[in-house]
Amino acid sequence: MKSKIFIAVDTTIVSKAKKIIKNTQTSKLKIGYKFGLEFLNSKNGRKFVSKLKNQITFGDFKYSDIPNTCVSAVKAIKDLNFNYCTMHISSGLEALKAVKKVSGKTKIVGVSILTSLDNKALKEIGYSKDVKKLVVHQAKLAQKAKLDAIVCSAQEVKNVRKVFKKEIITPGIRFNSDKGDQKRVLTPKEAFKNGSDWLVIGRPITKQGNIKNNIKKLIDHLNK
Repeated sequence: MKSKIFIAVDTTIVSKAKKIIKNTQTSKLKIGYKFGLEFLNSKNGRKFVSKLKNQITFGDFKYSDIPNTCVSAVKAIKDLNFNYCTMHISSGLEALKAVKKVSGKTKIVGVSILTSLDNKALKEIGYSKDVKKLVVHQAKLAQKAKLDAIVCSAQEVKNVRKVFKKEIITPGIRFNSDKGDQKRVLTPKEAFKNGSDWLVIGRPITKQGNIKNNIKKLIDHLNK
């Protein structure tokens, strides 16, 4: 079975997005494209996504609001036909269920604690549970809301898998120890070994060196 990778298209420039998509085509991996707030809020971002054909697309909106607003927001992007769309699990059970009800063919992905946060950061925000316990708690909520997928750090996948039965998507993937602003990271191989269904990879593919070479490097790394 092919490894499943979402490439994070993190740019505000449409020509760069086209280049990323063109240079990451390969028959050896199942590739999808994740468009985050940076691209989706850019001047031509929405237009570009609306014309994109024959690709697996992921709208990383990370909605977090009252149920009514989340529902309206999901309805407002129906025309973009995203395969996946994210919202924060911390929006609460009512909002998660309400969005799932109107999402149609778009899979709703619950975002747990961001991979840029660690225990210290959580304490600052006002959470008393540690990261791992909080993520498992949120995974149970995602399961209860019948969400289609969940986003969590690769380090938490094993625990999440015990309580959440659908797709697990993991960001915070690095080939080496360069974490950037991420705190909880693993290599692609480690993440799949832990049980991730999809990996989200951005900077290591799109920002460092040659994109085609980086894809080849990823394939080699996974086949070792």
